[in-house]
Order: sequence, then C-alpha cells, then structure tokens
Amino acid sequence: MRPKGNSAALEQRRRAAVALLKQGLKPATVAQTLRVSPASVSRWGTAVREGGLRALKAKPVPGRPLKLGVDQRPRIGALLLRGPKHFGYATELWTLARIAEVVERHLGASYHPSQIWRILRVLGWSCQKPESRARERDEKAIARWRRVDWPRIKKSRKDGENRAVSG
Repeated sequence: MRPKGNSAALEQRRRAAVALLKQGLKPATVAQTLRVSPASVSRWGTAVREGGLRALKAKPVPGRPLKLGVDQRPRIGALLLRGPKHFGYATELWTLARIAEVVERHLGASYHPSQIWRILRVLGWSCQKPESRARERDEKAIARWRRVDWPRIKKSRKDGENRAVSG
C-alpha cells in the first residue's frame, strides 16, 4: 500500500534515510527515527548504492490519470454550495445525476454518478435526505402548541407511579 504523503514528501523521506545511513546510523535506528520499516531503509540504501540518488526519485503513479486533479476537486463543493436552482433545476435537491451534469458543464470532466459519490465522500460530503414537511405548516402555531398546550395535556407523574425499583 502506498504510504501517505505526496511524491515530493516521500522522496524527501527516502533522502533523509540515506543521509542518516551515510552518517553511520544502523538501518534499524534510521527506521525507528523516520517511522518506517527497516526493510524499506535497507531497500533505499541498496537502491542508492546501485543507482545513485536518482534511484530515490518518485515513480509515476500507475493507473489512469485523474479527469479532475486533486487541486480541482474542491471546486465541485463550491459549485454545490450555489444550489441546484442556480443551475436551472426546478427543486433544491441535489442528485448524483444532477451533480454529474454540473461537473461536466462547468469543469469539463464527465463522470458516472457512482464515481461522483466517491469524489463527494473524499471531499467530506454526505448523503442527506431533506425532511418532508407540509407546505401549510405554521411554525408559530406549532411553537405556541408546544409551549402552551403540550404541558397542559401531558400527564404529570404522581408520587409512587413509574418509579424504578431498586434491588
């Protein structure tokens, strides 16, 4: 599994390990200092002996290149914050298909809705279902009912009722 960090940071760590080895430290000590495995330190030392410092250079990441770079992905969040109505949709409900359309229109990258979901999760977004409420809902009347009527209607506990039995 690839360690965390960008290519430059990982390369810098490898170079630091080799520098510590050249100072005469043992591979186990270098590994403990840099919080890496001793096998990695030995591998880096061997690579430098056989190929020089060029052997520590970062290798290209395998796989298909990203359609949107890691630095461009936060722009998706900025688009979503504008809301669906800003982009011409009738309701204020984002769906994965709508997000995919907006990303393609504004960022030029075509994604399947399932891939959009993966990107959103990485960006820290979550799936949320809007609460369904009646259009006729009167918040002031509800607040008054909770404040005035509910305490009057609610049964009050009489002494001795509903007490927990201690044993």
